[in-house]
Amino acid sequence: MLVQHREALFTDMDTQKIDAMKEGGRALGKVKGQLYSFTKVGTRFEEIEAEAQRLIKAAGYTPSFSTVPGYDWATCIMKNDEMCHGIPQKKSVEDGDVLTIDVGLINKGYHLDTTMTFAVGSISEEIVQFLERGQRILDDAIGKARLGNSVYDISFAMEKGLKKYNYGAVYQLTGHGIGKELHMDPAVPCVTQRSDKRKKLVVGQTLAIEVMYTSGDPYLVEDTDGWTYRTEDGSLSGMFEETVLITKSGPQVMTKTV
Repeated sequence: MLVQHREALFTDMDTQKIDAMKEGGRALGKVKGQLYSFTKVGTRFEEIEAEAQRLIKAAGYTPSFSTVPGYDWATCIMKNDEMCHGIPQKKSVEDGDVLTIDVGLINKGYHLDTTMTFAVGSISEEIVQFLERGQRILDDAIGKARLGNSVYDISFAMEKGLKKYNYGAVYQLTGHGIGKELHMDPAVPCVTQRSDKRKKLVVGQTLAIEVMYTSGDPYLVEDTDGWTYRTEDGSLSGMFEETVLITKSGPQVMTKTV
């Protein structure tokens, strides 16, 4: 989701915040896994959205994305050349589609955010590799989310990994801090910016780290719906995102798929 970031820096562990986000993260990881299993060839985007709403509310939580002004849904759903912010309407899953589902929830006033990209039906080995590599690159980037490192270190891991496979690193959108707001500072881009070396990571900080990448040119254009971003050249896109906690002993992924 693309909105103005706000400050999200923490100098010490906030027990209430961390407990709420860990609980919410476990719930969101379960929702993510259930949505993956729910999605089949022929499933309509409206059905995925309705299932996300049902699962989040049945577990006792609140959808996060519908708190963004002008956005009324619990999910963003995209396929193939669509990168992000896709409104979950008027489309269905076809054989061979590469689907991206972005979903978030709120627990006790704290936001959690996660995204998965996966293929449905018959796909080529090239697409299998495209998805597997994206997940590994995110894992490597999360591994850099350590006390004493900076936002630059996370971005460098993503940029380096994507360059290795000649994938396009999206530069118009970024990951973000997360907590009392869905989108907060610092921005966490997929490409390096020298100024990010000054943005040191601290214990208790929570980040939505996301790798956004393409099989071709990473330049994105906005659809007429005012939300959906897709690759201008029609190339395949992918996104993997987790909400991550910075601790003294290293990063903790709070939204692991269950």
